Amino acid sequence: MNIHIFISVFVFLITTFIILWRPKDINEAWPATFGAAIILITGVVSQGDIYDILHKIGGASITIISTIVMAVILESFGFFHWTAAKLAVLAKRSGHRLYWYIQLLCFLMTLLFNNDGSILITTPILILLLKNLRLKPHQKVPYLLTGALIATASSTPIGVSNIVNLIALKIVNMTLFEYTAMMFVPAMLGLGFMSWIMYVLVRKKLPVQLPHSAQDIEQQFFTKNHHPLKGGISDEARRQRTAFMMKILLFILGIRCSLFVASYFSIPIELVAVLGSVILLVWRWIKLRTNPADILKKTPWHILIFAFSMYVIIYGLHNSGLTDLLLKICEPIVAQGLFHATFLMGALVTLLSNFFNNHPALLIGTITLTEMHLDPVTLKTMYLASIIGSDIGSLLLPIGTLASLIWMHILRQNKIKIKWKDYLSVSLFAVPLTLVITLLLLYVWIQFIYVL
Repeated sequence: MNIHIFISVFVFLITTFIILWRPKDINEAWPATFGAAIILITGVVSQGDIYDILHKIGGASITIISTIVMAVILESFGFFHWTAAKLAVLAKRSGHRLYWYIQLLCFLMTLLFNNDGSILITTPILILLLKNLRLKPHQKVPYLLTGALIATASSTPIGVSNIVNLIALKIVNMTLFEYTAMMFVPAMLGLGFMSWIMYVLVRKKLPVQLPHSAQDIEQQFFTKNHHPLKGGISDEARRQRTAFMMKILLFILGIRCSLFVASYFSIPIELVAVLGSVILLVWRWIKLRTNPADILKKTPWHILIFAFSMYVIIYGLHNSGLTDLLLKICEPIVAQGLFHATFLMGALVTLLSNFFNNHPALLIGTITLTEMHLDPVTLKTMYLASIIGSDIGSLLLPIGTLASLIWMHILRQNKIKIKWKDYLSVSLFAVPLTLVITLLLLYVWIQFIYVL
């Protein structure tokens, strides 16, 4: 056996084992970084390969970091407390109604930001809300778990909602408009199914009636920031806060739409994302006089380090022949037609994502696609199928996506424990079913739009 093959496989297996085991609650970035260092030192991945990786992921990483910065800024404006208060009112003390509003919130935040930014926003909001509702620990789990799953899966409909989607989009030379036209309808229907099947799985665990909130959630924000208001917040003040929050959300929506415009005119979308985050930082500084340096502390940089390290490890496997092996497996199945090709790619990337994490899994899957010499329709359909595997299928295990890792990190910070048993009780049913339904819808939709 070639020594590089042995090193690549050994490093991958040991890194994956430590990430799954997590001795002494070690951060997943440490074993990944150590594994990547071995791959680099032994020469399995060259300096040229590193430049290639940075070229592939650089722009997408900047875009995602910019949107995460926007998410952090929202907390400074009191958006988390404002949203939690709105959810408490809209739920009207119904635990089941609260489930659906949480699903809607997590979906919208992912479309406005991205799956990582959405997790950074929605998880603290839900923790704040559920704490104020004085729910028992086991009653919080269904809301936190299903909210995280739908927030991550909701990156599927549009290409800018996930760093993985953006990176692969560049490799297959596909525009955001093409992506949305081919993916939006099947992905939205798939997400609707996912929300419904998760509700079926957890509905008996949801409280029928919610207790009254312990105290005014919006009032807490002012108390926390040393601005206690005697007599509480007036109705006029609440209306002004709501108007202010809507302005921010509309601004972010405008930035989101600008990404599509930039893509159409071949303008690097990371420039638009950076501009949007800088404007928000300046806006916050003018209004709150908050030093922008706090962003450096609040951004989860270790997640990006983990992603890059896993890319290096997977690139090592690619250099050692993994892509050639996948080609031998895939080509006979792809030759049977688009239906087989669609399900093959969705299943393959699902499997790779839950072992490698979806970032490097989609990279290796996309590289494999580009070496098959496929016709444009088959290439793009298989790419979209791989996105479904990367964004939805990867949720089978809680280590399959960066968003899931961020979610677990936030839960640990707030001393909330969700066991693997709790996670798998939902994911083992909801994820495979949603994956199959969405892949089938994608195939049918592609047939429909290309026949027309």
